Amino acid sequence: MSETQSGPEDPRRRPAEGPPEPLPAAVVKTGGTLSLVWLVPLVALVIGAWLAFKTFTEKGPTIRIEFKTAAGLAAGQTKVKFKDVEVGQVTAIDVGGDLERVIVTAELKHAFAEFLTENTRFWVERPRVTASGVSGLDTLLSGAYIALDPGAKGRSRRDFQGLETPPLIITAEPGSYMVLRAPTLGSLNIGSPVYYRRIQVGQVVGYSLDADGRAVRVEVFVSAPHDDLVSGNTRFWNASGIDVSFTAAGITLDTESLLAVLIGGVSFDTPDTIASGRSSGRLPEVFPLYPSREEAYAKIYSRKQRYLLFFKGAVRGLAIGAPVMLKGIELGKVLDIQLQFSPEHTEFHIPVLIEIEPDRIAVRGEIDELHEAGMVERLVDAGLRGQLKTGSLLTGELYVDLDFHPESPPEMVATYGGYEVIPTIPTPLEAMTTKITQILDELDAIPLDRIGQDLSATLASTKALVSSAELEQAIHELKEALAGVRVTTSTLNDRIAPELSETLRQSSATLETAQALISDRSPLYIEMQRMFQEVGSAARSVRIMADYLERHPEALLQGKGRGR
Repeated sequence: MSETQSGPEDPRRRPAEGPPEPLPAAVVKTGGTLSLVWLVPLVALVIGAWLAFKTFTEKGPTIRIEFKTAAGLAAGQTKVKFKDVEVGQVTAIDVGGDLERVIVTAELKHAFAEFLTENTRFWVERPRVTASGVSGLDTLLSGAYIALDPGAKGRSRRDFQGLETPPLIITAEPGSYMVLRAPTLGSLNIGSPVYYRRIQVGQVVGYSLDADGRAVRVEVFVSAPHDDLVSGNTRFWNASGIDVSFTAAGITLDTESLLAVLIGGVSFDTPDTIASGRSSGRLPEVFPLYPSREEAYAKIYSRKQRYLLFFKGAVRGLAIGAPVMLKGIELGKVLDIQLQFSPEHTEFHIPVLIEIEPDRIAVRGEIDELHEAGMVERLVDAGLRGQLKTGSLLTGELYVDLDFHPESPPEMVATYGGYEVIPTIPTPLEAMTTKITQILDELDAIPLDRIGQDLSATLASTKALVSSAELEQAIHELKEALAGVRVTTSTLNDRIAPELSETLRQSSATLETAQALISDRSPLYIEMQRMFQEVGSAARSVRIMADYLERHPEALLQGKGRGR
């Protein structure tokens, strides 16, 4: 190493004496350990790889949400929240290819990857004012954001269809969903309240038509713990609007709340019935939604029977669903009304199909069933007839009244179209009209012309008699006779009446004297009473003497006491 550094030695300076010294050999040394300089890039490489791996593994899922409009949304600013906690952010907003929708791209936290399923729902939370309430007021200061509801478990998904309105119930809220079925929706709408004994315990969350289009399915949500109040015997009814009823006590108004009047509502309760304690734990898949509280509380009978009634008169005011009454108690309803023409008899007939529930009648005796064979014939023989009667004078509504009319002509139970036909009688108004018509027909049959001619002849004869001389002479003689009667009456008043009055006065005095004589305090009465006492004593003595002589006849000869 020293030779390399100093170069070759100068020969002029080499010493002259002695041989030259040998040159030193080079020695190569190898390093035994790695230099510390290389540790810095190595550590940087490891840290970078770890950070890249962590960033890649912790990166949240990227989703696409379609909305009709992006009002209030901004890329890089709008947040995605769940229960007001930030779980993601909007990264891009684009217009869809059809120019009808906008596509919002958002990146969520890695923890929410497992909750992105086909049941996950997204919507834009912004201020809203609806009939059911006000929501989203906090966004007036913080700005609109995209809300997330995880929903139930399902297949994983990254593309979603955003909701235009927030869902009323989120998945995290405890409670139960129930499906109601009704003929019509009425005034119900999404957000309509659900009441239990006038306390709101849920709301309507959706509705749709049945597959056949004959009914409406209404989905309601009842919050916990109130959903435990629903059992297999629970009845739901439409509580919308105001129920007005007319009773003997007056007019009754019934409504759940002002909100139910405005946007409709549903109520439910479990009536106390014999079968209440036998309800099973399973709820039915669909509950019937009754139109009113009265129909919900009405008893339900599974057994029904149908009969036909034929009416000849007008049935204006009779509608399908009108009640069928027996002795003032509702037994069923009207199902159908038709108008039929008989070319053979040139007559119109109106068949009315009714449906009754025989279980509403409690049967006493040996007969177990009201519809036993021949029972209808027996009832008709006893006078059972159908008749239309007015149910309301204000509306003119009619109902079918079944009652017994023994005075009606005998009828036979016929069969038409597979239904037994119950005979009918006219309404009271029709009967009165028929009677008046009969009277008018009888009056038309009277020969009024002949009677008028005979009456004219009679009047002429009477006029001739009145104007005759014989009648004038008879009237003159009658006047003279009346004058004589008047004179006789005057004589009676002047002479006979005073004498008769005096005679009556004397008779009255005589009666008073006689009354004084026979009075119980008069001397005559006292003397006669004393005389009767003495006669009684004498009679008693004679009876004693007769008894003695009967026992002692010898006393007539010997005297009393000598025969002893």
